[in-house]
Amino acid sequence: VQPKGMMDFSLLYLADKVKKNGSECEEWHWGSCVPNSKDCGLGYREGTCKEETKRVKCKIPCNWKKEFGADCKYKFENWTGCNVQTGFKTRSGTLKKALYNAQCQDTILVTKPCSPKIKSKSKARKGKGKD
Repeated sequence: VQPKGMMDFSLLYLADKVKKNGSECEEWHWGSCVPNSKDCGLGYREGTCKEETKRVKCKIPCNWKKEFGADCKYKFENWTGCNVQTGFKTRSGTLKKALYNAQCQDTILVTKPCSPKIKSKSKARKGKGKD
């Protein structure tokens, strides 16, 4: 029993913690973001901690790289020149951040097709700039 007028601050702390996220559990393990339809856009992420399970809203950008997932953030180097034998450019990325305890590779290599040859600008438009 506490003296009159004294407050138990540990109860306040616990109440505040439960109030903020509805749980006193601290070691949540989160799954990947699962889109509501197709392979990008709004969706949900499921988390578990001991006996509890939660779902939170999430969003997968529609330009995400499926090979390494939307939860793995990388810092990329510049693209290499075009390899004429393969027809692809490459660049490597180093892991910057893994969101929601995602399992990410430390470094990745990505490729994209070389862009087609740049066409020269078309002739000047008729009637523009000529007097």
